Amino acid sequence: MRPDFDLAAETGLTDAQVAARLAADGHNELRSSKPRGPLATALEVVREPMFLLLVATGSLYLVLGDLGEGLLLMAFVFVIMGITLYQERKTERALEALRDLSSPRALVIRNGERMRIPGREVVRGDLVMLVEGDRVPADAEVLESAGLAVDESLLTGESIPVRKRRSDSVEAVPRPGGDDSPFVYSGTLVVSGKGLARVRAIGQQTELGRIGRALASVEEESTGIQRETRHLVRNLAVLGALMCAGVVAVYGLTRGDWGQGLLAGLTLAMAMLPEEFPVVLTVFLALGAWRLSQHRVLTRRVAAVETLGAATVLCVDKTGTLTLNDMEVRALSVPGTRLQIGSDGSSLPEEFHEVVEFAILASHRDPFDPMEKAFKRLGTRFLAQTEHLHEDWTLVREYPLSPDLLAMSRVWRSRDTDAYVIAAKGAPEAIADLCHLAPEDTARLSHDVSELADEGLRVLGVAKAEFRPENLPGGQHDFTFELLGLVGLEDPVRPTAVDAVKECRAAGIRVVMITGDYPGTARNVARQVGLDAGRLATGAELDGLDDAGLQAAVRETNVFARVVPEQKLRLVEALKANGEVVAMTGDGVNDAPALKAAHIGIAMGGRGTDVARESASLVLLDDDFTSIVRAVRLGRRIFDNLQKAMAYILAVHVPIAGMSLLPVLFRWPLALFPVHIVFLELIIDPACSVVFEAEAAEADVMRRPPRDPRERLFGWRTLGVSLAQGMIALALVVAIYGVSLAGGAPEGEARALAFTTLILSNLGLIFANRSWGQTVLSRIRVPNRALWLVTAGALGFLLLALSVPGLRDLFLFEPLSPRGAAAAVVLGVGSIAWFEVLKLANRGRPVVTSQQRAA
Repeated sequence: MRPDFDLAAETGLTDAQVAARLAADGHNELRSSKPRGPLATALEVVREPMFLLLVATGSLYLVLGDLGEGLLLMAFVFVIMGITLYQERKTERALEALRDLSSPRALVIRNGERMRIPGREVVRGDLVMLVEGDRVPADAEVLESAGLAVDESLLTGESIPVRKRRSDSVEAVPRPGGDDSPFVYSGTLVVSGKGLARVRAIGQQTELGRIGRALASVEEESTGIQRETRHLVRNLAVLGALMCAGVVAVYGLTRGDWGQGLLAGLTLAMAMLPEEFPVVLTVFLALGAWRLSQHRVLTRRVAAVETLGAATVLCVDKTGTLTLNDMEVRALSVPGTRLQIGSDGSSLPEEFHEVVEFAILASHRDPFDPMEKAFKRLGTRFLAQTEHLHEDWTLVREYPLSPDLLAMSRVWRSRDTDAYVIAAKGAPEAIADLCHLAPEDTARLSHDVSELADEGLRVLGVAKAEFRPENLPGGQHDFTFELLGLVGLEDPVRPTAVDAVKECRAAGIRVVMITGDYPGTARNVARQVGLDAGRLATGAELDGLDDAGLQAAVRETNVFARVVPEQKLRLVEALKANGEVVAMTGDGVNDAPALKAAHIGIAMGGRGTDVARESASLVLLDDDFTSIVRAVRLGRRIFDNLQKAMAYILAVHVPIAGMSLLPVLFRWPLALFPVHIVFLELIIDPACSVVFEAEAAEADVMRRPPRDPRERLFGWRTLGVSLAQGMIALALVVAIYGVSLAGGAPEGEARALAFTTLILSNLGLIFANRSWGQTVLSRIRVPNRALWLVTAGALGFLLLALSVPGLRDLFLFEPLSPRGAAAAVVLGVGSIAWFEVLKLANRGRPVVTSQQRAA
C-alpha cells in the first residue's frame, strides 16, 4: 500500500452513519425467494393425501347424514393444519437463521476499529479490507492496492485474474473486466494481494444485482436417508391403497353395506398412510442444522448432519484450532547466545535489543497478525525507554510475502540518515536465502531453529539492510541483508483441547493433526493435547510417496508437519481410499479442494476465507476444536433420535392398521373409525417430530464407535424390534376387544376398552423408545418438556372422550367400568414390559447397537 497511507488514521463510518444508510438503502442482499407464508403452507397441506382422506371421509359422513361425526372430522382438518403450520414455521425460522449465518462476511473499518461483519450489513461508504481468499461484499472503489488481483469470472467469464490499481479520483463505476481497473465487484474473489476499498453500491445496485445472480443459500440436497424414506413411503402407500380397496370389497360383499365398507377402507388407508416420515425427516434435519448453529457450527449442506455421526477421522489444523492463535515471544536467539523470555519483569540484555527492534520494523505499525502483535508487546515491555523504537520513521515501501519467498521486508526512512533502513522477517530458510549465508552458517542456523522448534515454538528469522540509491530495487534479493537472529513464539494449546481429544478417542474417532509448522513444533503440540506423535511425516516425505505408499503411511501417522495446502487433498484421498469417513478443516483458498473432497469439509469461520467456507459442509464460527467434537456428538444424537422416531412411527402404525383391518376379516363390529385415527395422529405427529427431536443424547453416545455410513434407518434388527413392538401392542388390543365382545360387552364399551388400550400402548411406545439402553424409569429423570405436554394432552383428551357424553357419542363409546379401565391400563403398560426386560437383560447396553443397526 502507499507509504503515506496511514491505515490507523482511517476511522470509517460511525454507528449513526451506518444506521442512516441502512435505513435509506436497506441491507446488502439480492432478492431471493421469500419464505413461504401461512397461505402457501396451507395450500401445500390441502394437497397432502391425509388431508384429502380426511375431507373425503368427513364429506361421506355428511352425505350419510351423520352431521356430528362429519363436523368433528372437518374440525380436525383445521387442527392438523394448525400443527403443520407450526412445524413448517419452526423449520422456516431455523432455515432463515442459517441463511443469515451463511452470508459472506466482510472486514470493515468502523468507528476507528476493524470488525468482521456479515456481508448483508455492509453499507455505502464502508471501508472494506480485502485479502487473499475473500469474496468482495459489494461494488467498491479501490483506495489502496498491494498486488491486488481479483477473479471476476463470475461476472465476465474471464478465467484469468485481473490486476487492480488504486483510484486517483472519484469515478463512475465502470463495467467489470480488464486489468488496472480501480473498482472491485460484489461476488468476485480476491486471489492474491490485499487492498482497501470504499463501498459505492450494495445489493440490487451492484453489477451482480443487475444480472440477478444469487450467491448464498441453504442448499437442499437429497441425502441417503431422504431417498430411503421416499422409497419406504411409496411402498407403504401402495400397500395401503391395495388393502383399502380389498377392505371395501370384502366388507361390501360379506355384509352388503358398501357405505360402511367405504368408511372401513378409508379408515385403513388413513391408518396405513405413513405421512409422518417425510415430515419428521424435514424437521429433524432443519432443526438439527439449527441446533448445530447454536453450538457455533454453521451447516451449509444438510447431508453433513447425516454424515457427522459416521466420521472416523478428524483432520485438524494446529494453529487456532488446537491452539489459541494468540502468540507470545518465548525465546530470542542471536549468534552464539540464546534467551528465554519469561513472564517476570527481568530486563532484556543489550545484545537482544536489535533483533526485537527489527522484528517490530518488519511488522505493521498497527498490527493485526498475532505474531506482529507479540513483537509489539515485547517492544513495549522492554524497549519503551530506549532508542530502538521509531515512531517518527516514515514507511517508504513494503515487499510482501510471495509463494517463492516466505519473507517480507519493509523499507523505512530515518530523519537521522539519508540511507534507507530495511527490516525483514520470515521463515528462517527464506531469511537465510536473503542473507546469502555460507554453508556452515546455514547449518548453524538450522541447528538453532531445530532446537527452538523442538520446544514447540514457531520460529521466525530477522534481518536488516541499508540502501542508499534513490530508486529502490524491484525485489528483496537486491538488498544486502545481515542476519540478526531468531525469534521463537509460542501459541498456547487451548485448555479444552486435551479433553476433546480424549472424547474423540473414546468415541472411536482418530484425530490427525496437519500443519505447515515445523516438525518439532507439531510434535510438541501433539504431545500436549494427547496425540500419538511417535510417527510424524513431513510434506517433503509425502512428495516422495506414491498413492499406495501414502495410503500405508496415513494408517499409522497422526501428525503431519510442513504440509502445504495442496498436499491436504492427497491426504484426504488416501484416508478415503482406506475406508475412513473423513472430516477436514481448512481456512485458505488452496484448502478448498481438500474441503470439497472430504466427506465433511469444515471451514474456519473466524480466520477462514470465503472460498473455503463456500467449499465446506460446515463452518466453524469460533475456530475451536472443541466445537467440532460437540458437533460430532450432536450429529450422533440427531441420527439416534431420528432413528428412534422412525422406529416409533412404524411400530405405532402396526396396531392402528391391524385394528382397522382385523375386525373386517373376523366379521366383528368396526373398532376404529376415521375420528379415532385422527385423534391418534394428533398424538403421533408431535411425538415423532417434537418429542424425539428434543430428546437428550444417550449416555454412551461418545463411547461407541462411529456408525457405518452405509447404515440404513431400518436395518433388519431395527425393523424387527419395531415390528415386534407394534405386533405385541396389536395382540393385546385385539385380545381385549375380542374378549369383551365374546363376554357380551356392548359394542361401544368394547371399542372404548380397545381404544384406551391403544392410546396407552402408544404412550408406552413413546416412553420406551426414548432410549434403547436405559429403562423407562431411569430415563424418566432426563428432562423432556415436550414429552410431558404430549402425554398430558393425550390423557386429558382421552378422559374427556370417555366421560363427556357428547364427545363419547361422537367417538361411539360407552362408559367404562373400573375393572375395564384397570385392564386397559395393565395391558397398555404390559405392551412394553418385554422391551424393558430386554433392556435390563442387556445391562444398560442398547438393545439395538450401532453395529446391529447396520446389519
